[in-house]
Amino acid sequence: MTARLYRIILPVSGLDTTRAFYERVLALTGEQVSVGRYYIDCGGTILALFDAKVEDGRDVPPNPEHVYFAVSDLDDVFRRVKETGAQSDDAIATQPWGERSFYAKDPSGNPVCFVDEQTIFAGGRFIEE
Repeated sequence: MTARLYRIILPVSGLDTTRAFYERVLALTGEQVSVGRYYIDCGGTILALFDAKVEDGRDVPPNPEHVYFAVSDLDDVFRRVKETGAQSDDAIATQPWGERSFYAKDPSGNPVCFVDEQTIFAGGRFIEE
């Protein structure tokens, strides 16, 4: 048996604003699937932006932990995040474990991290291709 990650749900407040952020930053477009759901295909895993207030009247807080995105052009993604005015690190950093990345928050307050896709996890250590 094999498994793969199918969908990640991010709770949002203000679907249009958060949708615009992800479409701009990731340079991807998605699809409105219901009044409070917007799906973006991120390489086979669906990023589901979910506005529970609009969908079923519930208030849902942002995720407590980061969602990590592997991106092919980290510098360009960093520039686009900065252009949105979102809260983010001041610079891209290389972590002690070798990961080149930066942290941000989307307009709904969800913590996210963008990682250079060239960073390869190799069982307890990272290597660069």
